[in-house]
Amino acid sequence: MNTSTPADKPAASSASAGLPDKHAKWVYPLLVAVVLLGGWHAAVVALKIPPFLVPSPVLVAETLVKDFALLGGSLLVTLKITVLAFVVATVLGTLIAFAFVQNRLIETALFPYAVLLQVTPIVAIAPLIIIWFKDPTLSLVICATIVALFPIIANTTLGLRSVNPGLLSYFKLNRASRWQTLVRLRVPSALPYFFGGLRISSGLALIGAVVAEFVAGTGGTGTGLAYQILQSGYQLNIPRMFAALVLITVTGVLLFAAMAVLTQWALGDWHESEMQHD
Repeated sequence: MNTSTPADKPAASSASAGLPDKHAKWVYPLLVAVVLLGGWHAAVVALKIPPFLVPSPVLVAETLVKDFALLGGSLLVTLKITVLAFVVATVLGTLIAFAFVQNRLIETALFPYAVLLQVTPIVAIAPLIIIWFKDPTLSLVICATIVALFPIIANTTLGLRSVNPGLLSYFKLNRASRWQTLVRLRVPSALPYFFGGLRISSGLALIGAVVAEFVAGTGGTGTGLAYQILQSGYQLNIPRMFAALVLITVTGVLLFAAMAVLTQWALGDWHESEMQHD
């Protein structure tokens, strides 16, 4: 006689499914990366593609190690601009969202201009910003901040508006002040949206920093990775260009991962979007 129950079958199927979810999150992407890099290397070797067109992953790794003193210094410059822009965008975007949610008139009047900043290509206004602000670092930070600002404003505003109507009525019934409603109801409700905006904005801050560096195109010792990419292109040093691109990509992934960890730390114990389910 079969004594198994229907409740036992999902457990058995999940146990035989393979890796646990916490391991699958990094094992499967790693396997895909190995396959892609292996295919890239095999194609370069089989087709005998010269390094000045497409270098092999091995050559890119060798160049990264050999030129790390140069590229690492440029990475620090780009990372400094990215972090500063991200912090400014987070603070400024959060304050603007708080102002929007307190007064519909302010939101109606100013939100279109936030959208205008989002849709305006940074390459079109970066030269003006660089001319207006003489300090190179300040100019690049402003450009990157403009790129990273809108997701914070939009997500935080949406989160502050997305409160439970029943709870909002309860707060009004108890004559809660606007400050109490904001701190005790709207802010906790907005946190998942806010951290979602942080994940988007962190990558956009890096993109804005790199694009601003491309537009600035200045040399010298305090140059970022974008300048190294430009110089490598002029010199046909394509392996170094790929190495700089790898550093930018890895930096973007690490920023996103850091925001994901921060989100899990802040919301993992109480919000259903981050709680681990069996």
